[in-house]
Amino acid sequence: MSENLRNSPLHAVHEAAGASFTDFGGWNMPLKYGSELAEHKAVRSAAGIFDLSHMGEVRVTGPEAGEMLDYALSSVMSTLKPGRAKYSLCLTDAGTVLDDLIVYRMDDGAEGAVPEYLVVPNAGNAASVYTALAQRASGRDVTVTDESADTSLVAVQGPQAEQILAQAMPAHVQELAELKYFAHITLALPTGAGDVEVLVARTGYTGEDGFELFVHAGSPEEAGGRGSAVWNAVVKAAEAAGVELTPCGLASRDSLRLEAGMPLYGNELDNAHQPHASGVSFAVPASKETDFVGKSALQGKDEVSQVLVGLKGAGRRAARHSYAVQDTEGNVIGEVTSGAPSPTLGHPIAMARIDRAFAAEGTELLVDLRGRGESFSVVPLPFYRRER
Repeated sequence: MSENLRNSPLHAVHEAAGASFTDFGGWNMPLKYGSELAEHKAVRSAAGIFDLSHMGEVRVTGPEAGEMLDYALSSVMSTLKPGRAKYSLCLTDAGTVLDDLIVYRMDDGAEGAVPEYLVVPNAGNAASVYTALAQRASGRDVTVTDESADTSLVAVQGPQAEQILAQAMPAHVQELAELKYFAHITLALPTGAGDVEVLVARTGYTGEDGFELFVHAGSPEEAGGRGSAVWNAVVKAAEAAGVELTPCGLASRDSLRLEAGMPLYGNELDNAHQPHASGVSFAVPASKETDFVGKSALQGKDEVSQVLVGLKGAGRRAARHSYAVQDTEGNVIGEVTSGAPSPTLGHPIAMARIDRAFAAEGTELLVDLRGRGESFSVVPLPFYRRER
């Protein structure tokens, strides 16, 4: 492993758990702890715990914070209610995707309160997003602060995630039960090192119910210590509740998000393609009248030549990133952005960017699997949707 990779603040926890590591966005992160298939199935059936401390955290504060984010991002943030979160895109001037991210409204909205937002970009793009936001805040009464190094992030995902956190925070059972999807609340979590303040968000990247726990401190060392304390407290709570909680790495996180039809930056999203060609049209509301970076360059939803679709394999061989997609006569019409066998569904699945003329549900296509055309058909996204 390269000496230039950054370790997570929870690195020692992962080493003790027997993790194998991989380079992800310049970070030395757990790939898996044992079987990635077992980790995937654990999240679908019970619960898994993930270290997401490689993600970025950028705080935007000031009287004009909401208006600045309206300009800086594709979605409307000035009207986001306190305690809520929203998925959005940070676009380039050319209308392509610099990053996708989640924004949390942090102030309470009371009269006289200073607007405050927490922007969470992807690991490899955290520095670029911070730079872009700082530049787009120029001339406005706004402060942009990169808190990535001082924040640890632990996710608990799966149908029994709420039960585990209720055991971990018995004084906040009701608040956890009432917390809506894409909402957040700050709570105290008892640990062996004392109570730790955590931002508890009902968000995730697996297609299951779950929570993400942000631990902010004054230094990377403090954040790492508190993050490890939170991880260990959640693991102990699961044991006390009699719930199996499985440590999960990036391999299962990727297969889970693929089943849920969630885009990955560098695969479905990149700075070469616009949102309507990448399956994230919902993040560019047509009703947004105010100007924002990239707006004038955006193609309309019906104007892009290629679109993102789901593909279901007829055989057992899986398509992979960058494999060519062909029509039934062998003409190349696009390429796979992500692909893998689906542990939950039992057949290969893929997302692909293809010519829109072939995007209708049920269209039969081929994927070039190393010189041999394998049959796939266009299906709706997501591939998997949990029972509510």
